[in-house]
Amino acid sequence: QVQLVESGGGLVQAGGSLRLSCAASGRTFTRDVTGWFRQAPGKEREFVAGITWSAPITNYADSVKGRFTISRDNAKNTVYLQMNSLKPEDTAVYYCAATNRGLTTIVAAYDYWGQGTQVTVSS
Repeated sequence: QVQLVESGGGLVQAGGSLRLSCAASGRTFTRDVTGWFRQAPGKEREFVAGITWSAPITNYADSVKGRFTISRDNAKNTVYLQMNSLKPEDTAVYYCAATNRGLTTIVAAYDYWGQGTQVTVSS
């Protein structure tokens, strides 16, 4: 089992920044990929960014490219999502998730999920 705990959400004005953290514990895999997803009220959960354990290789949704940066500290078993130039449409619950199926954007491919952290961007 892998346990994931997100932190760092909050309320920020448009144009501001937040950094989310995802701390992993339990069994981990060197082929593990960690992804960030978000879900706004009334909408489906969507991929935001992902990062591989090694290299690392990253992938971003078009809507966040150039604004968000995903990174990881393997020694701390923690993945970060630096969010800059936030927009009201970024408001959502943000989840981190883990998979060993490669760097995929598919929600169903991720086996382990955190409880989520709320990000609210005011206009």
